[in-house]
Amino acid sequence: MRNGAIEHEATDHHLENWHAAPVDVVLRKLGVDAGCGLDDAVAAQRTIVYGRNIVPSRPGRGPLRRFFSQFNNVLIYLLLAASALTFAIGDHIDALVILVVVLINAVIGFLQEGNAERALQGIRSLLPFTATVLRQGQRRQLTASELVPGDIISLVSGDKVAADTRLLAARGLRVDESALTGESGAVDKNPAPVVADTGIAERTCMAYSGTIVRHGTATGVVVATGAASELGRISSLLDDIEPLDTPLLRKMAAFGRRITLTVLLIGSAMFGFGMLVRNYSASEMFAAAVGFAVASVPEGLPAVITVTLAIGVRRMARRRAIVRRLPAVEALGAVTVICTDKTGTLTRNEMAVREVITPDANLDVSAAGYAPHGRFTSAGVDIDPGAHAHLPDIALACLLCNDAQLHRSGEQWELSGDPTEGALLSLAMKAGLDEPRERAAHPRIDVIPFESEHGYMATLHASRGGAWRLFLKGAPERVLPLCDTQRRCGRDSALAAHDWQRRIAAAAGQGMRLIAVAMRAVPVEPATLGFPDVQAGRFTLLGILAMVDAPREEAVQAVATCLAAGIRVKMITGDHAATATAIGEQLGFPLPVHTITGAQMDAMDDVRLGAALAATDVFVRAAPEHKLRLVRALQTSGEVVAMTGDGVNDAPALKRADVGVAMGRKGTEAAKEAAEIVLADDNFATLAASVEEGRVVYDNIRKSIVFTLPTNGGEAGMLMLAILLGFTLPITPVQILWVNMITEVSLSLALAFEKPEADVMARPPRDPDEPLVSGFLVWRIVFVSALMMGGCVGLYLWELGHGASLAQARTVVVNTLVVSHIAYLFNTRRLSASALCREGFTGNRVALLGMLAALLCQAALTYASPFQSWFGTAALGWDAWVRIAGFGVLLFLAVEAEKAWRRQAGARATA
Repeated sequence: MRNGAIEHEATDHHLENWHAAPVDVVLRKLGVDAGCGLDDAVAAQRTIVYGRNIVPSRPGRGPLRRFFSQFNNVLIYLLLAASALTFAIGDHIDALVILVVVLINAVIGFLQEGNAERALQGIRSLLPFTATVLRQGQRRQLTASELVPGDIISLVSGDKVAADTRLLAARGLRVDESALTGESGAVDKNPAPVVADTGIAERTCMAYSGTIVRHGTATGVVVATGAASELGRISSLLDDIEPLDTPLLRKMAAFGRRITLTVLLIGSAMFGFGMLVRNYSASEMFAAAVGFAVASVPEGLPAVITVTLAIGVRRMARRRAIVRRLPAVEALGAVTVICTDKTGTLTRNEMAVREVITPDANLDVSAAGYAPHGRFTSAGVDIDPGAHAHLPDIALACLLCNDAQLHRSGEQWELSGDPTEGALLSLAMKAGLDEPRERAAHPRIDVIPFESEHGYMATLHASRGGAWRLFLKGAPERVLPLCDTQRRCGRDSALAAHDWQRRIAAAAGQGMRLIAVAMRAVPVEPATLGFPDVQAGRFTLLGILAMVDAPREEAVQAVATCLAAGIRVKMITGDHAATATAIGEQLGFPLPVHTITGAQMDAMDDVRLGAALAATDVFVRAAPEHKLRLVRALQTSGEVVAMTGDGVNDAPALKRADVGVAMGRKGTEAAKEAAEIVLADDNFATLAASVEEGRVVYDNIRKSIVFTLPTNGGEAGMLMLAILLGFTLPITPVQILWVNMITEVSLSLALAFEKPEADVMARPPRDPDEPLVSGFLVWRIVFVSALMMGGCVGLYLWELGHGASLAQARTVVVNTLVVSHIAYLFNTRRLSASALCREGFTGNRVALLGMLAALLCQAALTYASPFQSWFGTAALGWDAWVRIAGFGVLLFLAVEAEKAWRRQAGARATA
């Protein structure tokens, strides 16, 4: 066979089921000799055919495109139109004010919004820089991007796999695929082919790009690179997914469209009525129509909402949640379902022994993770590990028959090696053994590394006094047949095989991963350790260790908080059903915990899957397509979905979800870049706190809207009333802009600092279809607008009737509007509860400062000569201020009376 012969075109090559083909067939199809590798010329040719080993990316949005995208909003269009009309009638300063508000909103959004298109760059960063490759019979270190299909590569412990690789030979190879498949533990690998329809998590003869070798060595042949690799396939999923608008953005767009249509219709009707019925001139009605448009448009509202969101971002940052896209703050508060990855999110991604099964009793082990601190208890009673009949021997076997290392880094304990061995080493140290001393006292003579073919690891050790001991650890079904005795009450007795099988089944049913440890004394010094020495049997079973990737303690409370808030939590994992079910029960999922596998999902159509979602909380053996399909199915049923995750396999679903939440410490770069929110501490409890902040943000935005719109309603109502009755406009367009600026900048922003209401996490999620302005809020806006309009027009006519000039009467109207809003601000701090209490008046220092700032601005408007000339105002006497303040008090009391009436009506309806 000529080296380099390629039997298939590139497109056919990508479709091969390499995991199902024998090694010789794989090598023949790829045209490579395993002993020589590819020729350089052939490798260069294949680089042209298949491309470099990098994940292709589409161009991201440039800074200018991202900046101008901030203006893509109907309400912003209306503001720009109002600015243009204001400029057209000669009010250049007013037009500039509107433009400044719009620009501030765009700049804040531009600075806060993350660039999700960098997800593909994150995937590329998972590829290692170099790989050991066989080319022309020589081993070389090449950059990962230089690999091509057919390259023979070597893998050793600690390596990241550089490309999708079909294994040719392996010795003790275990690969951590959690970033790709969601599996919590390292996977045993061997070259034997598997059936064609085997899922990624069970393809034991494959090592995929971006995964990590935890133990052993191997050689393999590269079968897929770049876009054809599993990482490339996931990146293509990202390419096809467009992030969704948040509920707030969708509602604000609809809200802006309604305001635009309303302004155009009413403005046109006013223009026609004034000219045809009241005989106003075209120029007068044009000025009135522009004034009506300026009065009706809440030009400060986008900025108020943006600042409210930004304050939420700052609060969430203090709680270790980093927001990459501003509107995601509010969207998180609207979430109805959280789809969460298990490994590293709900669990610690650290194996830990939770139970030691001995012939005499089961011992519980406290503490999780690799930290060598914990307690041993039996039936709730503390056990001294050093004095126990079995623990010292079990701990010694766990320490000596082990290749892992634990070292401390600050407050954290970090593992070098296989997670299962790390858990066993941690157990030995919890039992009080000193690792360096014990290894020195029992030097290792020889070892049989763990391989899936035989399912165990064996080590031979010399001991004090010339004794020799052989330690064995592995899967119980492999170790038990080699044992004929067990250690009970300090003495060896016949193995109770049936009793052990029962206890093993009980532990496995709880989702535990089981490791059996055994020992045999060797009377004669052996030169080496071979398989016949182990297969001879006669081992004494010391015990069985039951371990699990334990749930985070804080995650249990966070899940309970979410469930109490009416948020459904769904766990999606690549683990086995038994393990996932046990974790779900420990986390407090509603019982019984139902599971669906990825294969079962594939057999369901969308209708059946949608029906199954209501009763299923755990999805196991899930591939990236399954996670993506789950998110889409939930969104189709009207849910607002948050997806948490940390692996490459989570990135497509993170990008598709309404809110993608990535883990900051252990999360892959791809997951972080695809998400809108990153949890800096990888703590699921931080997510629950972030949901609370999101709900507070939405509450405060609602309060800002219901506070702002009566200003516009009162102003527009006054203009309409003046046209209908035929009297001079009580307020000018430039004065309208002044009032809007004062009320929306110095007063509305105070509501962004409101504290959470007591029931914020006790109420169910709001209906995703609930309008931004509900029926209750519409009534409140109309009610307050009518009060403001009536008070302002009444005082305006009063002033004119008692000899005041037009400038003085209009100044009274401007001040009445602002004072009314100061009073109404304290009403709005509590939409339903009474504000007639100390907390209602003093609970928000920003509101008090805003009130003071507004009054100082009104004093300058009324008495400062430059302001009088710019805004057409005039000085007022003290009696006018008494009338203005009196109306503000009356408005406050009227709104409080309305709130009391509604509370009583609600109580009667509930009774």
